[in-house]
Amino acid sequence: MGVVRMGGTNMGVTGRLLALALFAAAPGAQAQAVVDDPAQASYAEERKLARIFAVDAATQDSLDPLNMLQRGEAIDPQTLGQLFTDALDRKRLAGVQASLAALGAVDRARLSEAGKISYDSFAFQKREDAAWLSPALRRLTAVRPMNHFSGLHVDFPAMLAADGVIGFDDEADYRLALDLNRAFPAVIDNAVARFRQGKAEGLVESRLTVINMIGQIDALLAQPAAQSPFLSPVQNFPPGLAKSRRPRLRKAFAAAFRSDIQPAYRRLRAFLADEYLPAARAAPGIGAMPGGDRLYRALIERHTTMALDPGEVHRLGETEVARISHEMEIVKRELGFTGPLPTFFEHIRTDPRFHPTAAAELEQGFETTGKQVAAQIPRFFNRVPKTPLELRPYPEYRAKYEAGAGYQLGTPDASRAGVLFYNTYDLPSRFLSGIATLYLHEGAPGHHFQISLAQEDERLPAFQRLDGNTAFVEGWALYAETLGYEMGLYADPMQHWGTLDDEMLRAMRLVVDTGLHAQSWSREQAITYMLTHSGMGQSDATAEVERYIANPGQALAYKIGALTIQRLRRKAEAALGRRFDVRAFHDSVLGSGALPLPILEAKIDRWIAAQK
Repeated sequence: MGVVRMGGTNMGVTGRLLALALFAAAPGAQAQAVVDDPAQASYAEERKLARIFAVDAATQDSLDPLNMLQRGEAIDPQTLGQLFTDALDRKRLAGVQASLAALGAVDRARLSEAGKISYDSFAFQKREDAAWLSPALRRLTAVRPMNHFSGLHVDFPAMLAADGVIGFDDEADYRLALDLNRAFPAVIDNAVARFRQGKAEGLVESRLTVINMIGQIDALLAQPAAQSPFLSPVQNFPPGLAKSRRPRLRKAFAAAFRSDIQPAYRRLRAFLADEYLPAARAAPGIGAMPGGDRLYRALIERHTTMALDPGEVHRLGETEVARISHEMEIVKRELGFTGPLPTFFEHIRTDPRFHPTAAAELEQGFETTGKQVAAQIPRFFNRVPKTPLELRPYPEYRAKYEAGAGYQLGTPDASRAGVLFYNTYDLPSRFLSGIATLYLHEGAPGHHFQISLAQEDERLPAFQRLDGNTAFVEGWALYAETLGYEMGLYADPMQHWGTLDDEMLRAMRLVVDTGLHAQSWSREQAITYMLTHSGMGQSDATAEVERYIANPGQALAYKIGALTIQRLRRKAEAALGRRFDVRAFHDSVLGSGALPLPILEAKIDRWIAAQK
């Protein structure tokens, strides 16, 4: 989940520090040593906690320029040069340790209910950050700064494109983008230095991931200049930008592209192909890397927010695969097929009625589904985002390496829309049957609702508004897919098949991810498993498996998160009976941002008790 318009309503680091200074200097800002009134004591602790959050947010923002840029906040382009450096990691660790120390001075018992949730979430997040910034784990992760699924070499052009994270409303926006382009080569050089360090210690990416990165870079370098995302901002200018200024900007962007951007990519490609690829590990799983077994367990806990055994996750996945297969047998017959399920998988891969013949079919399908969902939303939600949702196809240079759809968040002030990207690469491998479930997951009420409602809620601390964890974020989106049953979207057997196929994908991830990284599965073994147990196309199965290879543990969190939310809903329905209101339940789940699952469960338990 990239993004943003400059000059939005959010305060930058300077603004937050100024507000903090004014707050601290205000009369009564310092909590009394002894407060007899419980209400005053609670207020004092809440203010103390707010100061800790504000200082931490300012500190973290100063050390994360890309996150600020995605949120539409002004940054100093030169701060990019600190990315992928030991100095930056030391600063981040020091900031986390300072926040944890400050949190120890807060009396949690005196906080409000919302304050306790914020306290617990913050403590959970900071302890996790401290663990991941520790020398033991950083040694295994910092030396692998990019891969084909999550890498600045691909994210940066998307951010700096005309439809990326900068609004390009005036000349200042263009100057910012130009300075960022010029600063980019230093970041690439830092990444190469990190890769070299890992190579010297035998801590390297898989050959597959390196080959895919090289392919991505080749695709960018092969683009004609007129089609490059880096030069797209000067293809069209806003009406308010003086025509006399435009030729100079075009010339400056072209010069930065030739002198800074392209040479940086060529250096990175040459290093990866000539020096790093020969040293890359042949096995796809992280378990084949020194320390990889311990790292994989840590990654599972980081993404799911729970300490889970890889073997148990694998077995859970097999159970879910069997359950969904049974449901698929029923829908298969509704679609008029009587043969065995694996034969039906092969059938739908080639049956034209399941596949688009033109990109316009996908576009129309998502638009139609969007209207159907919008009509149902009042039944399920009291709150809806202010941020609009747009539909776009993936850019050509990204599409080959992306899934069927994805989401790019909008800005907290709703000035820039969230975007549901759909994939038009290799159309014969795309499925019309998956449109409804993809819309619910990536758009409304999935990622778009969860992310936008959180970042628009100014009552929440910044970390609850703007941060998150995979299990909650992706678990909510997968749970949102299941709302299609109640919305009537799956009355159509084809769309019902599509959601079962997507649910099967998330169940198979439990099996395949753990198979790759804890049981020494090969890439081909993983792809075969997915094709055997689902109707997904070869391109999708390949992209999925290669994603798991690049990003161990992340894909597990979808199903773990969704199963947790579904279980909590069943618990609430059983406890409250007729008093259960699904809209209120959704308010409670989404009302505190993306919580770690143990903290979410404790919150819902308290909510259930309060409803009684």
